[in-house]
Amino acid sequence: MQNTTAITPDTHTSWLHLGAGAFHRAHQGWYLNQLHQLGDTRWSLALGNIRNSASQATLDKLGQQQGVYTLEVISPEGDIDYQTITAIKRVIPWDAELKQLIAVGAAPDTKIISFTVTEGGYFLTDKGHLDLDHPIVAQELAEPSNIVTVYGALVAILRQRLATQAGPVTLLNCDNLRHNGECLRTGLNEYIAALGDKALAAWCETAISTPNSMVDRITPKSDDALLQRLKEQGIVNDQVPVACEAFSQWVIEDDFIAGRPALERVGVEFVEDVIPFEEAKIRVLNASHSGIAWAGALLGAQSIDESLTPQVRQWIQDYVAEDVVAALPAGSIDLNAYCTTTLHRFSNAKVRDTNQRVSSDSIAKLQQFILPTLKTRYQQGDVPKATLVLVALWYLFMQRRAAGSLPFEYQDRAIDSVPFDAIYASEDSLQAFAQSPALMGCLAEHPTFTEDLRSAVDNVKKILARTD
Repeated sequence: MQNTTAITPDTHTSWLHLGAGAFHRAHQGWYLNQLHQLGDTRWSLALGNIRNSASQATLDKLGQQQGVYTLEVISPEGDIDYQTITAIKRVIPWDAELKQLIAVGAAPDTKIISFTVTEGGYFLTDKGHLDLDHPIVAQELAEPSNIVTVYGALVAILRQRLATQAGPVTLLNCDNLRHNGECLRTGLNEYIAALGDKALAAWCETAISTPNSMVDRITPKSDDALLQRLKEQGIVNDQVPVACEAFSQWVIEDDFIAGRPALERVGVEFVEDVIPFEEAKIRVLNASHSGIAWAGALLGAQSIDESLTPQVRQWIQDYVAEDVVAALPAGSIDLNAYCTTTLHRFSNAKVRDTNQRVSSDSIAKLQQFILPTLKTRYQQGDVPKATLVLVALWYLFMQRRAAGSLPFEYQDRAIDSVPFDAIYASEDSLQAFAQSPALMGCLAEHPTFTEDLRSAVDNVKKILARTD
């Protein structure tokens, strides 16, 4: 069976997504499918990968199914709804030069290019600039034909669009970065500048838009248990189903330079300013998710719901009440109530997310989700004791990794950017950890940060010892 499908005749506008992970199919793909069910099929999805990664096997199977898959949607009460998703009309086979991906992205009828490459995939410093010294970025800039980053893929597509006058395009970031559209634009501009491509830089000033967005839906890694549940429902011909929680949110800055689907009809919020939504989500939900995964691993738990002991819940509630509320300006979002809702969502045992998945890429997650609250609280003249607990949990988590005693294999695409072996082999590993600029950025030079973190680690170790 061919692993591509043609766009249907009544669908004349294409939306290309880069990154064939489960979240895209549970979130962006689901929203567009909802719109199709209302009879609006003017937009369709094309899906492809930048790298020949582990998800490529899933993409190949999805291509064999003509882009059709089953979404298992689980409510907090445990009710399950099975939905057939048909919004993906083209699955793009991977090739080393990304010829087919670039061709689809550069086609005149492609008006949106979105992507989910995880936080670490943008290679940004703690000041929000592209890390041109990162080995992956530096290697790609030296060999532009060997594309491995979202910047390299976008530059290849945009150059082709410029050459063929294919028209403007919206670049839609769907990852958990604050100001994610702005971050993408900054990184892309600096990447293009490093290439010295002045013509492309000038064209991008008026031919692309990069709206900020906030995405939210818990999507665990698919497993054999999901396939078995589908089999019990009589669904036996789907090799690549996806499971997710019933809750879903998508808030987007309404800045689409080449048009967009009418996703407001299916619950997407288009706003002038995404920042209040994204700050609440990143600092409460994303930071808490990581903290729970680290704590759970230290307790020997495999899943998020199993990790939510009374003590872990208290740590998260204190973090939000004492530091996040103080760090963010007062607004319409009740952060403590949002925290309660978030913990309720995390406790759903039927949406069993693993600590291994949630803790992956924690270097970027620490820097994106947690350090901003630390910095703000220090700037306010306070010691952010509750937030330091989260950093202490990660220090102990990585200490376990160094000792080879984590209950799973830790995965982080930025692992080589931090000398963890040297840190944990040093006489004072906590000092080396706290004063590592690669980890902590400017906080590494804060006069009390190291000893503040040491106190937090000592307290967390005492509590964990009592729990054991």
